[in-house]
Amino acid sequence: MNQRQATTLALFETLTLPLLQAPMAGMATPELAAAVSNAGTLGGLGLGSSTPAAARAAILRTQALTARPFQVNLFCHAPAARDNGVESRWIERARPLFETFGSSPPSALEEIYRPFQLDPAMLEVLLETRPAMVSFHFGLPSAAQIDSLRRAGCLLLATATSLDEARRIAASGLDAIIAQGWSAGGHRGIFDPDAGDERLSTEVLTRRLVAESTLPIIAAGGLMDGADIARALSWGASAAQLGTAFIGCPESAADPAHRGRLAAGGKTVMTRAISGRPARCLENGFTAWARDARPEEIAAYPCAYDLGKALDAAAKASGDDTYGAQWAGAEAARARALPAATLIEEIAGEWRQANGS
Repeated sequence: MNQRQATTLALFETLTLPLLQAPMAGMATPELAAAVSNAGTLGGLGLGSSTPAAARAAILRTQALTARPFQVNLFCHAPAARDNGVESRWIERARPLFETFGSSPPSALEEIYRPFQLDPAMLEVLLETRPAMVSFHFGLPSAAQIDSLRRAGCLLLATATSLDEARRIAASGLDAIIAQGWSAGGHRGIFDPDAGDERLSTEVLTRRLVAESTLPIIAAGGLMDGADIARALSWGASAAQLGTAFIGCPESAADPAHRGRLAAGGKTVMTRAISGRPARCLENGFTAWARDARPEEIAAYPCAYDLGKALDAAAKASGDDTYGAQWAGAEAARARALPAATLIEEIAGEWRQANGS
């Protein structure tokens, strides 16, 4: 274990319990991240869908609300493989649905998110604001970006859904690995969604990575309470990352429809239709409409998300709130609608009870 890995572990040891709030883009806010960090754990900001200006504002706002460390997350997806025929057919497939809402689909789709590895302005934001921890989803930044962030003092993590991805993360010189199991909510962090997915459980993946890697491993996916954290540590994880557990907090950016759907419980499904990449969502109108869509029929990420957002807006304007990206993990029924600090206090009590202390 090198000095940076030791520093990562030392940061986890300063926490009141080894818990990271997953930085879910679109859900995590500066208020939520700061509340989680102020409660003695590690908050997170999801900036993968943000412009550099919005990311800078969010980081500065969080830094104004807490003096404690927090994590920011960026997307390192491959640029969209554009196919005009696929995109046109995807638009036309959705046209009848738009028309039921008295609207029309976009005439063309836009690549609405820029990957971090191709965004020098976003790197400059991180070098200016220097968050304590930076994590990456869908892949890895360039070697030059990694070097710059290391020199800025940022601890660096990335999501792995397989042993091969974990090996690539370790070889890149990052400081820790987030082991994302199949049950995790929101976007699957898989590097190449077209290359096959082992769909490993959080426990199997965590144990596999711990057995091979010297890097600290953070277990993520289906973890909702203190007993789950205790189990994750028993698998060899250094910490646990919880995302869906925080969606119901008043500090999150979840809209009323998402909150209501989460509170009602129910099943989740992995779908590519909303954004173009696999993501776990509560079953809703969108997932029902796209249930029979084959992967090759769906526009590439993030172009499909351009249509998804337009569909959600059209549906809501017509009074139907079931077409949103209502991300949630497979254990969504166990979510609690509590302020973040209160939720962490309850989770900490469960963790202590599970540890017999």
